[in-house]
Amino acid sequence: MISNAERRELAGHPLHVADPRVRTITVADLYDALWRGYEDFKAQPSHILFVALIYPIAGVLLAQLTVSYNIFPLLFPLVAGFALLGPFAAIGLYEISRRRERGMNSSWGHAFALFRSRSIGTIAALGAILTGLFLSWLIVAWVLYRWLLGDAPLTSIEAFMTDVLTTVNGWTLIVAGNALGALFAITAFSISVISFPLIIDKHVDLATAIRTSISAVEANPRVMLIWGLMVTGLLVLGCLPVLVGLIIVMPILGHATWHLYRKVVEK
Repeated sequence: MISNAERRELAGHPLHVADPRVRTITVADLYDALWRGYEDFKAQPSHILFVALIYPIAGVLLAQLTVSYNIFPLLFPLVAGFALLGPFAAIGLYEISRRRERGMNSSWGHAFALFRSRSIGTIAALGAILTGLFLSWLIVAWVLYRWLLGDAPLTSIEAFMTDVLTTVNGWTLIVAGNALGALFAITAFSISVISFPLIIDKHVDLATAIRTSISAVEANPRVMLIWGLMVTGLLVLGCLPVLVGLIIVMPILGHATWHLYRKVVEK
């Protein structure tokens, strides 16, 4: 049962007129956020059944799709670009951390309370933006591949790897693809690093959430760069073997993002 106080909280608060103020943080704050995320994960691990499993299962299905339909060249862009959707996939984790922080019931079922929040439209809109970036990245990656390596049918994975690793066009594909991928990743990171927690916590509008997230990056460029590298490294580790490690990595990063938000944005 949901108490009257919780119903009032789910109903939301008036939108903030002024953008939330951001703080300057240190690398030590990143490690503390990760530790707090780990503590949240230990305290309430049952939510992986409906949140964390989505990520590796979807990743495996996408990988299988690329092989089944002979579009193997999109496998790496799919797996790498799927991280762009990570902040959106973790919205339930932010809610669990928020409730645990306030001493409220934080069982996994309460993550669905977000669907009754007045901010669900804003959350969906930001999720749509990230999805658009993900799809745009796939289109760019496919066009780049077709331009550099031609439209000849893929005869085998070995032939594809030979073309990529032993030809000038293949190396150009690697360099240009990673450079363009980095631009998409930086864009997604900048607009979403603390946007979803901010929307959930303060019920701000989409523009305010994005501006505040970008301001947080601008105020802490070095620390946010390190955070992005830490997230990337942990996601890479989580992809081994066959994305199964994401079952643990994703929840910890999701919870840690909430605590990072708490450190960056003034209450």
